[in-house]
Amino acid sequence: MGKTPRRWFAVLVAVLAAAAGAVVVLAGPQPAGAATAFVQRCGIRFCLNGKPFYFAGTNTYDVFTYGSGSGDTETQYMDKAKIDAHLANLAADNVTVLRLWMFSHESWHGFETAKGIYNEQQFAQFDYIIESARAHNIRLIPVFENYWEAYGGIDTRLQWEGLSGGQPARGQFFNKQKCPGCFTSYKNYVSYALNRTNHYSGVMYKDDPTIMAWELMNEPRYENQTPNENTSGTTLRAWVDEMGAFVKGIDPNHLLGTGLEGHESRYGFGGDEGNPFVLIHQSPYVDFTSAHPYPTEAWANLSIEQTKTLIRAWINDSHNVVGKPFFMGEFNVHNVDRSAWFAALFADFEAAGGDGSAFWWYAATNVDGKFGVMKGAPELAAFRAHSTNMIAKSGGVLPSVSVTASPSGSTSASPSVSASPSKSPSPSTPAGACTVRYRLSDWGSSFNGDVTITNTSSTAINGWALRWSFPGNQVITNMWNAVPTQSGKQVTATNPPTYNTSIPAGGSLNFGFSATSVAGTNGVPASFTLNGTACAAV
Repeated sequence: MGKTPRRWFAVLVAVLAAAAGAVVVLAGPQPAGAATAFVQRCGIRFCLNGKPFYFAGTNTYDVFTYGSGSGDTETQYMDKAKIDAHLANLAADNVTVLRLWMFSHESWHGFETAKGIYNEQQFAQFDYIIESARAHNIRLIPVFENYWEAYGGIDTRLQWEGLSGGQPARGQFFNKQKCPGCFTSYKNYVSYALNRTNHYSGVMYKDDPTIMAWELMNEPRYENQTPNENTSGTTLRAWVDEMGAFVKGIDPNHLLGTGLEGHESRYGFGGDEGNPFVLIHQSPYVDFTSAHPYPTEAWANLSIEQTKTLIRAWINDSHNVVGKPFFMGEFNVHNVDRSAWFAALFADFEAAGGDGSAFWWYAATNVDGKFGVMKGAPELAAFRAHSTNMIAKSGGVLPSVSVTASPSGSTSASPSVSASPSKSPSPSTPAGACTVRYRLSDWGSSFNGDVTITNTSSTAINGWALRWSFPGNQVITNMWNAVPTQSGKQVTATNPPTYNTSIPAGGSLNFGFSATSVAGTNGVPASFTLNGTACAAV
């Protein structure tokens, strides 16, 4: 959000290597030893510990500023009591995910106050924010940088390279020919943050499951730069691909989002700003889509029913065109009955299959009169009900976040991926009655597989086991929507005991997995059998 000046914020590269015929789709990779600790992407859904993960969250963009910003790091620079009290209030109101800023170039509470100068005190405070979030079972979505001028944003990075900022000149940031230094300084900051070791837990940021996902930038756009780029989105997509690959090359654990607003003339919300929703989110490095509806802004002027239609359009495109979960990363209304709007929009969001939401914004103190919400606000009743419904859709209880620091500073866990099938698969699959589509996302030492089985016969298949052989030294570390067993290169994926148990005539089912590999040895398996019958690879 950045349309109104009264808002403060005005709002190693990974290479996908796939064998011939593979379809490359990123699906939230997880490393060996920490597979079930992290929120993942399972097709068009988020998942956690093998179950769907739906969430209701909020934004507190300024939690990184709690404290004097000077003096002793542990007792003055940061205000631990205020951080803890705020996270406790969030937890009491059923907030399960918090989106927040991890950027500032200002001297007060700045993360990077000058080019390449990283403020240890500020990162120490963010260490504590992570610790407090974990203690309150709240997962975080930190944002790496700001398109808008608040806290410096990319205007400051442009100034470091001798270029002007402001709107629309700040679009130069995304053009590698105009500002190669912008690419370098952004990557350097991201690398520093991802590789930081939390001084309380001993866990590197890239290894901490308290962090649900990263976002590349708050509301990026490449607006009014060339005659056709407002609609084509070519330059911004190239930037997202390059920075997404860079992030995934350092951190294969976490999900990655763009921070996009979702403005586009075809949605009837905002204009064409060089960031088309579908194209940008089709980047193979991006795990979920995002949009930021503010329907009561004068430039939007949408009714409740129009807003429902807008959000459903994003959800539909996210699930059925892009093929990823949808995150409503910001939204709010003003000068209307907010409780009524919250109740109506949340109910429709749930009915439409929205995956996660985060309203703007839950303040600790000094709430603004336009969008701010504080503990005790009446609209939080609708939010709490929404969160309860999302938790119910996730299985009723959200697993707590925990980490164990190893001597190297990495998280440690040992989930078992081998299990015996609970029922015998049907031996009656007709010959030529199935096809298998195997999508591969390869990062060298780790990868994801996404598998779709289609029953092309006229008879349902009740109970199934799909078998294949890996081409190299690949080892499954986690699987969702199926139960894996592996012996050397041989893999069998079997239906779970309580769901996905049958494939109707003419129907399909999908499952996915994370695995480790040896760089250069991966590829699409040569053949597949379903209940002993060969399936055609498509």
